[in-house]
Amino acid sequence: MTYQVHIIGGGLAGSEAAWQLAQAGVKVRLSEMRGSGDMTPAHQTDGLAELVCSNSFRSDDAEKNAVGLLHQEMRDLGSLIMAQGEVAKVPAGSALAVDRDIFSHGVTRALVQHPNVEIVRERIDALPSEGMTIVATGPLTGGALAASIGAETGAESLAFFDAIAPIVYRDSIDMDICWMANRWDKIGPGGGEGKDYINCPMDKEQYQAFVQGLLDGPKTEFKQWETNTPYFEGCMPIEVMASRGPETLRHGPMKPMGLDNPRTGRWPWAVVQLRQDNALGTLWNMVGFQTKLKHAAQVELFRTIPGLEKAEFARLGGLHRNTFLQSPKLLDATLRLKSAPHIRFAGQMTGCEGYVESAAIGLIAARFALGELAGHFLAPPPVTTALGALLSHVTGGAEATTFQPMNVNFGLMPPPDEATKKKDRKLAYTKRARTDFNLWAREQKLLEPA
Repeated sequence: MTYQVHIIGGGLAGSEAAWQLAQAGVKVRLSEMRGSGDMTPAHQTDGLAELVCSNSFRSDDAEKNAVGLLHQEMRDLGSLIMAQGEVAKVPAGSALAVDRDIFSHGVTRALVQHPNVEIVRERIDALPSEGMTIVATGPLTGGALAASIGAETGAESLAFFDAIAPIVYRDSIDMDICWMANRWDKIGPGGGEGKDYINCPMDKEQYQAFVQGLLDGPKTEFKQWETNTPYFEGCMPIEVMASRGPETLRHGPMKPMGLDNPRTGRWPWAVVQLRQDNALGTLWNMVGFQTKLKHAAQVELFRTIPGLEKAEFARLGGLHRNTFLQSPKLLDATLRLKSAPHIRFAGQMTGCEGYVESAAIGLIAARFALGELAGHFLAPPPVTTALGALLSHVTGGAEATTFQPMNVNFGLMPPPDEATKKKDRKLAYTKRARTDFNLWAREQKLLEPA
């Protein structure tokens, strides 16, 4: 199949971009190195859009949460990622969590079956010298391609470490100690009883011993070239958080607020929460427990948590290095590389953080490419929208010299009217965003069937 756009990378951004282009009648070549004999440090399969965390899509509240608003905007633009997320969702309170295998299989099947998509299992080692290209290789870009990107941009890629949380088998958790509840008994948009999380209680002595164990436990050692690489604040290893002070975890991933232990009627001193990781409910993710502890130390320490004394682990925590561009300096307003405008970048490599954000940037990159192929300029979405705010951040809204990965948040948008009461501000952001997004989408003729 001859193709009009070459997409490099079959993660969420590349898969979303391929879908958007293909649905509009554009022929796409999607190059993915997994399945060609190469693998990354974090992936385990050759499936497209593979996830490493079940709660990858976070809040689905489009009225009071910025990422939930981004969900809605993506759905309005025919997102494959959001459609398959809905198919694969599992209970998670007000969040949109998915069964990772069902999700990846759904995305892969949709693209394999699309007549306008050719999936090629190959490793690309250099930026193409011509032809419309979208590079969506993500934070684990292969060394040769990363070197090619560095040579083209004339700037070194920034980098940070991303840690992965352990996964526990459900039948190894002692429910005589643990209990099911959401914080403040909050019920998600899909209904339910407000009991989506397994909660493991700790008293003060247990908590203090646990924190000391985190600090004392053996950690994965860095290679010489990794020693000065900063962590991303949104995925901080739990032992790094613990090093910031003995109470840090009690006000972070182990906070007990809003979680009444039914056996005591009181909040514990600290709580470890687990979230369902697959549709069957057999695997549960330790929420916020990203770690670089060595595997044997993880097993020993995590089995001191009440209710996890006999825990069996389907996956232990890990650590990998992420890279991203100095995008505000290198990319134009439509994600084109200024030094080579036939190339666009998409996904986490642009400096957006999170799977949803990665897919969103893949979506808008494809829409920009469609406009260019049709001979007209697609105006970027307004900065008052979730998609526009995220795009603006990576293409110039952030300070280039101090640029760091960012999740979508209301802080990226202009504040609402000063007269808006504090309790109404989130709703003011989303109401304005919906109005501005719909106006932009109608003007750009994006709400018509692709």
